[in-house]
Amino acid sequence: MASQAIEEHRSGADVHTELCEARAREFLVELGLPDGLLPLPSLVEVGYNRATGFVWLRQGQSGGLTHTFDAIGKQVWYAPEVTAVVERGRMHSMTGVKSKELLIWVTISEIVISPSGSKIVFRTPAGLGRAFPVSAFQLSPPATEGDAKAAEEAAAN
Repeated sequence: MASQAIEEHRSGADVHTELCEARAREFLVELGLPDGLLPLPSLVEVGYNRATGFVWLRQGQSGGLTHTFDAIGKQVWYAPEVTAVVERGRMHSMTGVKSKELLIWVTISEIVISPSGSKIVFRTPAGLGRAFPVSAFQLSPPATEGDAKAAEEAAAN
């Protein structure tokens, strides 16, 4: 079913088959989401249809990938194809993502950044949610204005 949705949104989309992991991180940052939210090192295709907001990520592994976010002690499973509709600070209508709660794998259908920007909320299709610090999903700390000035000064010297 994900493959069919991908083909429907392929026309007019930015599709990348090289440097996929970097492209996926760029899309996440552009959307105001943490850059480590989708840690998929074996991506073979990343697509983003800006007109519809549809995003897809295809992995080279047929069985998907399980990743543990050490900062919060949670396991997440990513299917070979992950899809979502995105907007600033939000991914919804997601397919291909599950989180392990106790002994059960729970489908994640929505990811939203809180208005304060400090929490990220994961929701199930039933509407149940759980919040975690955004920092648990960041590969690198977000750059601040002071960091940018320091980098400019270092480059000037």
